[in-house]
Amino acid sequence: MTVEFKLPDLGEGIHEGEIVEVYVKPGDRVAEGDPLLEVETDKAVTAIPSPFTGAVAEVRVAAGDTVHVGDVMVVFDGGVPDREAAPTGPAPETVSRHVVEAPVEDHPASSPVSTESGRRPPVPASPATRRLARELGVDLYTVDPTGPQGLVTADDVRRHAESGPASPAAAPTTVASTEMAPPVVSPDLPDFSQWGPVAIEPLRSVRKATARQMALAWSQIPHVSNQGEADVTALEALRQRHAAQVKEDGGRLTLTVFAAKAAVAALKRFPRFNASLDMAGEQIIYKQYFHVGVAVDSPRGLIVPVLRDVDRKSIRELAVDFQGLVARAREGKTSLEELQGGTFTITNAGAVGGGHFAPIINFPQAAILGMGRAALKPVVRPDAEGDPEIVPRLMMPLVLSFDHRIADGAEAIRLMQTMVATLEDPEEMVLNF
Repeated sequence: MTVEFKLPDLGEGIHEGEIVEVYVKPGDRVAEGDPLLEVETDKAVTAIPSPFTGAVAEVRVAAGDTVHVGDVMVVFDGGVPDREAAPTGPAPETVSRHVVEAPVEDHPASSPVSTESGRRPPVPASPATRRLARELGVDLYTVDPTGPQGLVTADDVRRHAESGPASPAAAPTTVASTEMAPPVVSPDLPDFSQWGPVAIEPLRSVRKATARQMALAWSQIPHVSNQGEADVTALEALRQRHAAQVKEDGGRLTLTVFAAKAAVAALKRFPRFNASLDMAGEQIIYKQYFHVGVAVDSPRGLIVPVLRDVDRKSIRELAVDFQGLVARAREGKTSLEELQGGTFTITNAGAVGGGHFAPIINFPQAAILGMGRAALKPVVRPDAEGDPEIVPRLMMPLVLSFDHRIADGAEAIRLMQTMVATLEDPEEMVLNF
C-alpha cells in the first residue's frame, strides 16, 4: 500500500512554496520526524519532517519547483504514522507549531445573528483566514464553516471561492460598507520586448510576499507621516562604551535596539499606535504586549523578524536577541514564529546611508518608524549662560508613518516627541525602561 504526502497548510495564509532542497530519494527508509525536504515560503524557510515511518517509493518534486498546499510531494511504500493519528491530519511538527488560534463565537458563521444596533457580529475566523477571504473577494458571512463551534477555516474560504460567486443577498449594505476592499488588480502591461531586449525574473518567495503585503497596506491604510530629529550624541557615546562588552555576550548593540526601547516607552503612553483596526467588526484592537518587528536587509529580500516583549527585557537582552534575529534572517533560517505577532515595526535605513524616508505600514499594524543615518550637524542651543551657540551634534532623522483611521496627527506628534526625548536621555532610558 502506498501513502501520499502532500504539502500541508502551514498557516498564515501561505498557499504555496518553493522547494529548496530534497533530502530523500526513492528507496530510502525514513522514520517519523526525519527531514524530508526544505520549503521556502513567502514567510520563511521551513523544514518539512516525515509524518510516516516507511520507505520512500517516489519523490515528485525537485529543488526549484513551486508546490501548492495539497500537492503530492512524496509517496511512501507502506508508510504508517508512529502515532495513533490519521495520516490526513497536519502531522508535521511545523504545522502544529504554526496553527493560529482564533476567537470562537457562540453562533455559527453560516447563520449570523443581528445585534440590537442592527449589525451582525464578526464571523469567527483567524486573521490569516480573514486576509485570504479579502484576497479572494469572499464574504465570510456566506461561507459554510467546518471548524469547531462555527470557526471558518482557510479551506472553507478556498472551497467557497471555487464554488462560484456568493449570492448578492448574502451581504447586506450595513456590513459591506465597512468591509475592506481587496487590493486593486494591476492592469495588463504592454509587451516591453517590442522596444528592446528584456530579462524575466519570476516573482517568488520574499519578493512576492513583499509585493503583495505592500500593495495590501497601501490600498487599505490611509498613510500619514510625521518627521522628527533626535540628538543622539550622548546615546552614541553610550553605545560605543558598551558595544564591545555586549558583543562578548553574543549581542549587537545598535541604535535600532535603543529605538525599540524608546518606541515602546512612547507606545505605552499612546496605545493607538500599538493597535489594529478591525473594519469587519467595527472595533479597534489594543494589544497589551509589545513585540517590535525589525526590518533586516537579507540576501532573500526584506525580512521583518520580531523582537518579543521589548518592554520586559533589558537593553543587553534585546541586543542579544537582535543579533540572533539578524543572523538567522541573513542565513535564511528565520522561523515562521519569528515573523509573527509584531505590534509595531522599525526600519533603519541608516546602515546603508539613508536619510528621511516615509516607510509603508506593515499591515495590519497601525504604525512604523523609519530611521535614517545619524550625522553631525551644526545645532543652535543655549550655552551655560543661556545665550545661543552653534555646536556640532549627532542628529538622527526619524519618520513615523501611521494609520489615520486610528490616530490623529496631534497624537503622532506627541508620540514622536516622546521617542525623541527618550533617545536624547539614554541614562533615563537605561534606568527606567
